[in-house]
Amino acid sequence: MNQVTLDGITLALAGPVELNLKWVGQEELLTQLLAAWMVIDERDLPFNPRLIGKPGVGKTTLAYAAATRLERPVYLFQATMDTRPEDLIVTPVIGPDGKIQYAASSLVSAMLTGGVLILDEGNRMSEKAWASLAPLLDDRRYVESIITGLRIPARREFRIVVTMNEDSSTFEIPEYIHSRLQPQIYIDFPEADEELVILRENLPFAESDVLKYVVEFLQRAHAADELYSVRDGINIARYALKMSAAGSGKPQELLRLAVSRILGNEALPYLA
Repeated sequence: MNQVTLDGITLALAGPVELNLKWVGQEELLTQLLAAWMVIDERDLPFNPRLIGKPGVGKTTLAYAAATRLERPVYLFQATMDTRPEDLIVTPVIGPDGKIQYAASSLVSAMLTGGVLILDEGNRMSEKAWASLAPLLDDRRYVESIITGLRIPARREFRIVVTMNEDSSTFEIPEYIHSRLQPQIYIDFPEADEELVILRENLPFAESDVLKYVVEFLQRAHAADELYSVRDGINIARYALKMSAAGSGKPQELLRLAVSRILGNEALPYLA
């Protein structure tokens, strides 16, 4: 396990993640995110962008794709309504020898290694949790650990991006945090041709007519402002293919049943 010692206190670092995610289409969004992270002068600082959109539109995938373009380690922190300041920074743990050790969060690990932190579903965190990040998100670029008494600076290479769902916010984001999370990049449902490319990328073993049928279903749902996403479409096609492989029939014949099982009967009116 990698460790870093600051002011005589040793922190055990979290490991980066490797995700099987690939961003397909909407290259302009990738450009916008990478531009937000750019530093164009030694006196310049990177932005702390946030990605906003409905669940399943690919916010985390976009963030991961941009991070890998920078060829830096990628760290992921899943925010919840129970996230505490110490969860975001440093947590005391009992080591094998029975002594207290200090574990750096994925956020602090990214700061100390010059990596990229994806703070997922940030609008689920309370103001108390956000307050602990305020100095990191302005030109101070550090966090303070109450548990260890450390002030932990971020390396210049450190980048952060926050994803937020449009439809599910447990807490209101404080205004002083809003102003620190800029720019806001909105991700909408893909167009039909992009959706088909995404399905083909994720299901290269599926027949074209199955994928086209699923895209038509998704586009009707999008037009009705339903929250069904391309992720749901992938699961529908996968389940139909699996049932077909199990001997239940042809995939095309099983798509209606797959939609019912994945999304419920309320989704059936959007089928052809």
